[in-house]
Amino acid sequence: MEKLIAAGRWLRRRAENFSALLLLAMFLCFMLQIVARYVFNYPLGWTEEVSVLCWIWCTLWGAVFVVRERDELRFDIIYSAASENTRRIFTIITGVIAVVLFSVALPAVYSYITFLKVEKSAYLGIRLDYLYSIYVIFSVAVIVRYAALTWFAIRGRAPGIEIGAGSAP
Repeated sequence: MEKLIAAGRWLRRRAENFSALLLLAMFLCFMLQIVARYVFNYPLGWTEEVSVLCWIWCTLWGAVFVVRERDELRFDIIYSAASENTRRIFTIITGVIAVVLFSVALPAVYSYITFLKVEKSAYLGIRLDYLYSIYVIFSVAVIVRYAALTWFAIRGRAPGIEIGAGSAP
């Protein structure tokens, strides 16, 4: 079990590293665009495209692989005032809803992403199905994450557990 926990921590750090690289790439493209546009009067279209794609990937990647359950937004006034049992019920309800909605939408999401293979990005010429494949990864990860959270809540474990991070509730 300790090896599994260590592997989970290592994977989490690599996910954080990947997010940091995406943020760095987005920042560098942003700065390059400013210099090119305002110093050399030569705007670069590809820098905006890379920035937007890095932002999309960073947001969705970070939401499922970096953001911890305890860091997610909640209606804290209600949630914090509730008993542990009520919080588990909240977790079960929201978990079931998230799993059902994302599972129902998954075939359409996959179909649309695979449909995008006929289009390419404006400046870089990269197939859009590659660029937006992160949404399929995001959807599957949300299903797995909320199924696990729901399972733990049903089994009586408090919400806010860390899946794969090794910390107990």
